[in-house]
Amino acid sequence: MSIQLYNSLTRRVEPLETIEPNVVRMYVCGVTVYDDAHIGHAMSAIVFDIIRRYLEFRGYEVRHVVNFTDVDDKVIARANATGRDPLQMAAQYADEFLSQLQRLNVLPADAYPRATQTMGEIIGFTESLIAGGHAYAAEGDVYFRVASDPGYGKLSGRSLGEMLSGTRFEVDPRKESPADFALWKAAKEGEPAWPSPWGQGRPGWHIECSAMSMKHLGAQIDIHGGGNDLVFPHHENEIAQSECLTGERFSRFWVHNGMLQLVNPETRQVEKMSKSLGNVVTIDSFLKQYDADVFRLIVLGSYYRSPLTYNADIAADNARKLDRLLGALQPAVGAAEGGPAADALAHSAGAARAAFIAAMDGDINTAGALAALFDLVRAINVARDAGVGGAALAAGQAELRELAGVLGLRLSPQQSAKSQDVAPFIELLIELRAGLRKAKQFELADLVRTRLTDLGVTLEDGPQGTRYKF
Repeated sequence: MSIQLYNSLTRRVEPLETIEPNVVRMYVCGVTVYDDAHIGHAMSAIVFDIIRRYLEFRGYEVRHVVNFTDVDDKVIARANATGRDPLQMAAQYADEFLSQLQRLNVLPADAYPRATQTMGEIIGFTESLIAGGHAYAAEGDVYFRVASDPGYGKLSGRSLGEMLSGTRFEVDPRKESPADFALWKAAKEGEPAWPSPWGQGRPGWHIECSAMSMKHLGAQIDIHGGGNDLVFPHHENEIAQSECLTGERFSRFWVHNGMLQLVNPETRQVEKMSKSLGNVVTIDSFLKQYDADVFRLIVLGSYYRSPLTYNADIAADNARKLDRLLGALQPAVGAAEGGPAADALAHSAGAARAAFIAAMDGDINTAGALAALFDLVRAINVARDAGVGGAALAAGQAELRELAGVLGLRLSPQQSAKSQDVAPFIELLIELRAGLRKAKQFELADLVRTRLTDLGVTLEDGPQGTRYKF
């Protein structure tokens, strides 16, 4: 079976067919860097990291480009409000986000272009649209002539007439139509500006991505990604200006992730994350409390095209799931490498791989892929408790690590040096507890277990003895 992806443009799941055999050109709209990045930004980055990782696992070379919008109305407004230089502020937030992506185990893209580094291409793009009759200048601004594109609206599924009657556009008498959008904006006092044939100014939002995509990936790409809040107007306008320039289909697939939404644990009502409500969860604040794998598990447990719900209870539940995954990687307590239990583990490992691939081939069904991993976790634990060890157990654990790695899970327990230092004392207490149980002093044995639990150490009894984890 080939990889199947939902295409927002055609509104159906289609087999992945690329422009160049075994090569995927993927452009993803990145963040507008004007404030601390939050977990909604992390969600989108992780979704496309998972898609990339799986494509590479299936043998594709992925040419991955993610942009930064570093000159924009939001950037300028934030800089003015804080008394900072807008370009320096944007550069700082972009660098911080790259550092956060690394901590989240997001593979680095092949390029992270910025609008401020693409001015020549943006101006040339705009000049070509004017020459082709698709754009016009008006007192230092340049607008895209929407009426020149007969296919406008095909991504959002709305005709131009419907848009004009159902969308609030900025009133500007210089525009031929209210739906026409800015490709270039004349400079205003206190704003960063660049020289152009139309005077000092800066680019409109939409043309930035088209210019950056074409600069790094060519006129046509295989996958254009981003949040579903970008379908209109951003991606709609990208298609219009790009295809009017080249006369070719801009992107074969349009892939959109759902939005993150917060769930109030008391009312169970969905809330928008906003500063006014005081409920913004930044990436830094999340990573101070949880391992990066915990957030990735939250994303993996949901369908990428659906809304992702989040609150502290969901985070804690996924922290426990991470513990289960890590528990399957604990050392063997037996040494049997053959027999029915070892054979059953080998069969389960093969079945898990097949189920994993089937789920991911089916429009990146990460929840199904995760279920296959937990089936393998159960098989590993059963085999270990039955005394399986050596190469047989190691092979099952290696399969778990490989498949988890395809999803971007590190599965690396973050134990502190202090935790490692106390390990001999914990093992001594386990021996003491075993002696107490043998002597039928169960009350004292339970006290040892309870006190260890209070200290964050969980004991797990099995046929081959007692194991512990932090």
